[in-house]
Amino acid sequence: MHQYFILNKPFGVISQFSPEGNHTTLKDICTVPEDVYPVGRLDTDSEGLLLLTNDKSLNHKLLNPKTKTPKTYWVQVEGIPTADNLKQLEKGVEFSAKGKKYISAPCEVSIVEPTGIWERNPPIRYRANVSTTWLSIRISEGKNRQVRKMTAAIGYPTLRLVRPQLGRLNIFDEKIKPGQCRAYSYNDLKKHLPI
Repeated sequence: MHQYFILNKPFGVISQFSPEGNHTTLKDICTVPEDVYPVGRLDTDSEGLLLLTNDKSLNHKLLNPKTKTPKTYWVQVEGIPTADNLKQLEKGVEFSAKGKKYISAPCEVSIVEPTGIWERNPPIRYRANVSTTWLSIRISEGKNRQVRKMTAAIGYPTLRLVRPQLGRLNIFDEKIKPGQCRAYSYNDLKKHLPI
């Protein structure tokens, strides 16, 4: 029987169930059947929505580049990007992926003031003389550390990265706190995801 779970992955947790070094794993924070695994990944230092399932066809649908499942990230960057910087991101920027040069696909970018976001533990480094800006970046691809590489390509390093949304599924709408894992039905997911 297929099972589906939504997890709000905290900072410092690796997106896998098997142990690796001294990292906290998904198994340490979420009790699910042994055949359940994450759909895609969030880096250890990234936070937010992670879908877990044992449904291989769903995994394939959501990760297939042809499906173009949109993923929204809230990204706190160092500095204040200009309108031209944001246009660069929207059009696509060059970065390296697996040793090859890659240009990101066009995406949606805006400056936001995220509401309801939790404090990170540990907090990001704070420097009184350096401003930060929150961006909302909506992409439909998923190279390794892509969003971080995109903001670095325009000269604004990422300080914090939170994924609040996959398709129309949103952890804030669902009221899922960091470290919480909740079971969902296929029909509930179908209302929010291109499946």
